Amino acid sequence: MERRNDARKALDAPLGSPAEVAHDRLWAQDLRSSIRCAAALLILLLLIDWAAGTLTTLRATLWVSLGLLLFLVLHPNRVSAGEGWLVSRGLRGARQVRTDHLVSVRCMDGVGRRLVLRDTFGARVEIDPRVLVSNPALWHRLDEDARVSALRGSLTCGETALRRVSERIDRETAQTVFKVSGLD
Repeated sequence: MERRNDARKALDAPLGSPAEVAHDRLWAQDLRSSIRCAAALLILLLLIDWAAGTLTTLRATLWVSLGLLLFLVLHPNRVSAGEGWLVSRGLRGARQVRTDHLVSVRCMDGVGRRLVLRDTFGARVEIDPRVLVSNPALWHRLDEDARVSALRGSLTCGETALRRVSERIDRETAQTVFKVSGLD
């Protein structure tokens, strides 16, 4: 039980000033997109049911529930990082991991790719790698702290996953530079 208290103290410790915190700059845009998709589905279902003359209170409740479910599925987590930590805040609460004490970084493939970060205190955070690709400040913060973890010897698994993310970021940055310069 003492280990758990030590981990909680380490996670709750103040880490860096707010000026040094990197945030997902596209989160608000992603949130608006999820709201628009859910609202479009709801309106479309209600209009089709109304046009067919089969709209009832029960069916309207079903369509509203379906629209709400779609919003809950599409709702993006808000990711932020500072020196030594990364937090992902979602509808089910916030999860924080100490990035300067990482033990493993794994890339989970499936319907949606996830990067799973684990620290020496047992904390675990899952994030979408696209968040890191579209937010260089977040990636820079995570990459620096992962290097610290590797130097300490705590990062035993995950350098390959981090290298893949790094290569993807480099590739997309190069494509953007070529597009802007007209060389694409």
